[in-house]
Amino acid sequence: MIHRFILAVCLFLVSANAREITVSGTRFLIDGKPFPYTGISFFNAIYNPAFNRSGEERAKWLEKFQRYGINVLRVWSQWDSKRGFVDACPECTLYYPDGRLREASLERLKQIAADADRAGMVIELVLFSQESWHDQIRLGPAESDRAVAAITRELRPWRNLTFQVWNEFSERVLDHIKTIRASDPKRLVTNSPGFAGVLGDQEQNRAVDYLTPHTSRQGAGKTWEIAPKEIEYLLARYRKPVVDDEPARNGTPNFGGPKERTWPADHIVQIYQVWQAGAHITYHHDMFQTGYHSPAVPPSGVPDPEFSPYHGAVFEFIALRERYMPAR
Repeated sequence: MIHRFILAVCLFLVSANAREITVSGTRFLIDGKPFPYTGISFFNAIYNPAFNRSGEERAKWLEKFQRYGINVLRVWSQWDSKRGFVDACPECTLYYPDGRLREASLERLKQIAADADRAGMVIELVLFSQESWHDQIRLGPAESDRAVAAITRELRPWRNLTFQVWNEFSERVLDHIKTIRASDPKRLVTNSPGFAGVLGDQEQNRAVDYLTPHTSRQGAGKTWEIAPKEIEYLLARYRKPVVDDEPARNGTPNFGGPKERTWPADHIVQIYQVWQAGAHITYHHDMFQTGYHSPAVPPSGVPDPEFSPYHGAVFEFIALRERYMPAR
């Protein structure tokens, strides 16, 4: 009984002190003030040893991300696919097969969310990944409902956190949104509806709080021209915030990567055009896909903005957002 009381008090204090991300029209707000949502893909954050060595170590990484204009980490619950990604393993998931939550991973996620909140940052938590689904690592309908209900309940105190139901998939999205709303009506929810160029169906796009499509990539042509038009279409039609989730790509041609050479300027021009349209970005990178000991992967397994000269050029541009992005 005493243990439960102490836990309840701790959760109340977290909730009372946590910053809250909300939306107003096409803008994001933190505690009612404009928030220039600018993310990075850090899919393996929950499972990366270097990032989670201590709270002090996480704080150093968060401070470095912020120096380069990053204020959102896109983090995956499921990092258990069989594709050889950095830090991936069968146990690297928040869920047991029956939908129960793995306590150690959940606790680490809560620590990350709390550290991010202290730094003034936001976590976008991807609940399910198509990579795991296509590797036959799946929860059944009842089990996934149990998992979504549990993760929603457990994370209620952390208001600097949003849910993205799927990465590049759309299985039972509306059911999961209903489950989330029943437990936490104010939680921001989005979905990445499919592979590059899939912008989502009308029913789904109206149900989410903000849109996070993977815009068209190099196979479709000049991404810096095509993607901003896709973003503009979504903004005009749905009048809610839009995040260009993983603009373009660099690195390995596997896993939807480019088949031809790319330049940092490709990404910089695309990001600039997306900002000018009044939308936001989550920058994608190739710092986890080819595994440790690959030249593209930092030894830490963390998407270090200073590791790659290619990505460093893009990060330096992102850091200058206020110079190039007009106040809104």
